[in-house]
Amino acid sequence: MIITRWIDVPASAHGRAARLAVHLAGTGPLVVLLHGFPLDHRLWLDTLHGPLAATHTLAAIDLRGHGASPGSGDAVFTMDLFAHDVAAVVRTLADEPADIVGLSMGGYVAFALWQQVPQLVRSLALVNTRAVADNDAARAGREAAIATVVGQGRAALAAGTVDKLLAPGADPLLRARFLSMAEGVPVESIVADLRGLKDRPDRLPLLPTITVPTLVVTGEHDPIASPAESTAMAQAIPGARVVVLTGCAHLTPMEAPERFAAELGTFWAR
Repeated sequence: MIITRWIDVPASAHGRAARLAVHLAGTGPLVVLLHGFPLDHRLWLDTLHGPLAATHTLAAIDLRGHGASPGSGDAVFTMDLFAHDVAAVVRTLADEPADIVGLSMGGYVAFALWQQVPQLVRSLALVNTRAVADNDAARAGREAAIATVVGQGRAALAAGTVDKLLAPGADPLLRARFLSMAEGVPVESIVADLRGLKDRPDRLPLLPTITVPTLVVTGEHDPIASPAESTAMAQAIPGARVVVLTGCAHLTPMEAPERFAAELGTFWAR
């Protein structure tokens, strides 16, 4: 069973106060699940309902302005702002560090969390994510996406994105879930996300400083966090290992939920 808990985050140097919806399942050590762009906690539905809930408390956060969490009016959702929110969730839900699982944008948030408050992190699962900052072409793509969502709406952005994130031949139900999430995020949140993504710092120098157990997961067909780049990222993190899920693209927890859960369970058991 999934229950929802509301957690208030005070204003800080990173941004305004916020109220976060955190969706909880299971019992045991705390695991924080961080969704990507432009998604919400529903990315993790299969994980929340899966076998990991028998051994862990799974907390899927709706980042501010996504899912059930209202927006805060911040013009930019920086990765540091999101990390500040995640730190508040960990401190509220547990009196010990948490296992952090971040997909894509959620991985960028996980890097920021490690840099801000490493004492809150027990382990890292970096899922379909990258350490490098956007290059000029990627930043131009973010600006183009802003123009699309403001000028044509969320449906146009979602339709232009879904085929990049799911592998060819993906179940139509997965496409429908993605579209429901992407079309449900307020336009102002999407713009704030894209601004934060465009200006996020290069985290490559951070990788050798990661001293907690780390798992890197990607999909065989991921066009954003390729197997080659993910392998190189894992090699830069002391003791990290990489898993490439065959038949998947960028949304591995949705595309291969059983295999994804099994990899996490094996990782945490070590």
